[in-house]
Amino acid sequence: MPFVRPLPLLFCLFTGAAWSAPAVHDRIILVGDSTMASTTGYGDALCERLTPDTACINLARGGRSSGSFRAEGRWDEVTALLKDGAGYRRTYVLIQFGHNDQPGKPGRSTDYATEFPANMTRYVQEARALGAVPVLVTPLTRRSFRNGYVSNDLAPWAGTVRTIAARTRTPLVDLNALSLAAVQAMGADEANKLARAGANFDYTHVGPLGAERFSDIVARELVRQVPELAPAFVTAPTVAVRGAQ
Repeated sequence: MPFVRPLPLLFCLFTGAAWSAPAVHDRIILVGDSTMASTTGYGDALCERLTPDTACINLARGGRSSGSFRAEGRWDEVTALLKDGAGYRRTYVLIQFGHNDQPGKPGRSTDYATEFPANMTRYVQEARALGAVPVLVTPLTRRSFRNGYVSNDLAPWAGTVRTIAARTRTPLVDLNALSLAAVQAMGADEANKLARAGANFDYTHVGPLGAERFSDIVARELVRQVPELAPAFVTAPTVAVRGAQ
């Protein structure tokens, strides 16, 4: 089941001859892979930063790429929600893929030059056509160090997402650049604390500390790129300074 932060139950109060109209609030839908998904990513922690009046639905799933997410019918879940969005002021769809689009992942990887950019562009176009505000998110960095530096093997995919965002005039959360700068600044030992504990340790997925750290980065950059979302957060995040932790 997806992580859902629904609107609280709103009661219309009868006063005289008319019912008071319920307030209309924003909704955020998260679409992506394991680095955004529940348990292994930062998505639920991002939802928890929002006010109770802001609906947040985490539909990100582990192991999904820009191709397999659609092929499995998961994008259909998103479009169904968008078609039924009359009760919301706006719906924002955060879209983040790249990890599983890389080569060597049967059933998931996509062609970097053709399929990946086409898939990401199509998500933007379809979300927008259904009245939503798409927001592209570059893939979260892996935390693998080589000779003291973070090895950013996701740089080409992040670059493609940046290009699509510019071409389609879509808000961009450059999580790849911001997370890489943060991980580089903290060093390998501190970065390892962001991982899941025990046998689940790896350099890609995150535990509670990593989820909090990266959801904060996403929240701050999201408010910078989409200022009208600031009231949706419990405490409006301080605008992110590029390259800062």
